Amino acid sequence: MDNDMSESSEYIHGSSPEEQHRLSLLNDILNVACLKELNLRPGEKVLDFGSGLGQFTRLMARTVGGKGQVVGVERDQDQLSQAKRLADSSGEAAFVEFRQGDALEPPLSAAEWGTFDLAHTRFLLEHVPRPALVIEQMVRSVRPGGRVFVTDDDHGDFRPWPEPQGFQTLWRAYVRSYEMLGNDPYVGRRLVSLLQDGGLTSIRNSCVFFGGCAGNEGFQAIADNLIGALEGAKEAILSGELLDEKSFHAGMDGLRQWKAHPSSALWYSACCAEGFVPH
Repeated sequence: MDNDMSESSEYIHGSSPEEQHRLSLLNDILNVACLKELNLRPGEKVLDFGSGLGQFTRLMARTVGGKGQVVGVERDQDQLSQAKRLADSSGEAAFVEFRQGDALEPPLSAAEWGTFDLAHTRFLLEHVPRPALVIEQMVRSVRPGGRVFVTDDDHGDFRPWPEPQGFQTLWRAYVRSYEMLGNDPYVGRRLVSLLQDGGLTSIRNSCVFFGGCAGNEGFQAIADNLIGALEGAKEAILSGELLDEKSFHAGMDGLRQWKAHPSSALWYSACCAEGFVPH
């Protein structure tokens, strides 16, 4: 992959064990709802861009069944190794294939291009400066009449309540850490445009609710994901001089107090869009 920052990606959260644990919990929270949006059919051939730990990739593989095929593409070697270990330990290694590679240069053979029924990615486009280039590769990988499905964040659509003390200052710095790298923290609102510009047709959009409130099952995990995401971005925020350390810790303390509040609530939805490759 070209190392020019106009095309390459940088994941601001790093790859520490804590971050891997956060990503695993995030899968537990979202996977069932995301699978429902995908409308997978038995026997489909799926290419998963940025497959990470592979939990959702394996769920897709179980859904398409033995007559289908699912290939996960992941750039990070640590995540790829763990994805393979998880597939082995769950007895699913024969049903899913993980390959190391970049979304801008997918590791496909000449015979594989244009053969997949579905190209999928989730929470990848927000981490690349030029998401249209990823869409281009996704479209190339899919057969005529096949589809491209993308899910991503819009960091402008994020409402914790009661407002945690210091949160807005911390959140603005977090959003700016994306922009500092040339990435788009609001890419979720652009998904339909990206698919349209990529030549796809019959486009639809939807969302997956990713919130909850105190007392609900799963809310503590949702709150912990938010706290973990911001904690993981600490180095990027402080090294970029987007916020001083005192203000960073004040915002994090406010979030932890919010998590314990009896009426705490988070309103947020992940953005989804789907389009079809013309015949």
